[in-house]
Amino acid sequence: MKIKIVQDPDSVASEAARFIADEARRAVENHGSFVMAVSGGRTPWQMLQDLAREDLPWSAVHVVQVDERIAPRGDPDRNLTHLKESLLEQAPLPPEQIHRMPVESLDLGAACAQYAHTLERIAGSPPVLDLVHLGLGPDGHTGSLVPGDPVRNIKDADVALTGTYQGRRRMTLTYPILNRSREILWLVTGSEKAEILARLVARDRSIPAGEVRDDHALLIADRAAAGRIDGDLKTKVA
Repeated sequence: MKIKIVQDPDSVASEAARFIADEARRAVENHGSFVMAVSGGRTPWQMLQDLAREDLPWSAVHVVQVDERIAPRGDPDRNLTHLKESLLEQAPLPPEQIHRMPVESLDLGAACAQYAHTLERIAGSPPVLDLVHLGLGPDGHTGSLVPGDPVRNIKDADVALTGTYQGRRRMTLTYPILNRSREILWLVTGSEKAEILARLVARDRSIPAGEVRDDHALLIADRAAAGRIDGDLKTKVA
């Protein structure tokens, strides 16, 4: 894992946007498209607003969701609501190239299979995403891969449903597709994440985030979040 420590959350967002833009241009040049998966959170929404100002080949960009709450369309808890506000309304990205998780379906099991087929259509079979953005919860969760949920054990599906977590069930990408991706981008901010981030960097596989492969991974953290990273590991700071 490469590590870059910057001053504050705004710097994390802007640094991440520049990194994604570079990866997008490279992917489009190499194989004609760029498919990225986005998680939710305040810093990621700022990252997407910064990304929207980049000069990119937007017609070749596809955005998919890492996870989504089972909630009605337009619900403020939905990641899609903020994704539209941060990126779709700001960038010349064709609306049909934001691929929403179908969490409003009456048959959520079939909806997971439907989303998996969407991923195959835009990213191959099995799908290989160019970049996956992930966050880190204080309990070590990432996406909706949370402590104690059986979804962590799924190895034969790229999209699955979780149990109830913080009041909602979720649809989430699973470890197989996360670990096939070409690049993982971690964004972590805030002193409340310092302890769990140190465990992630130390490759603690007992936390959900620790099961995501860390080769081809970049961590961008602010100074508050990076405060407990071991001194030897900090030698990897860009």
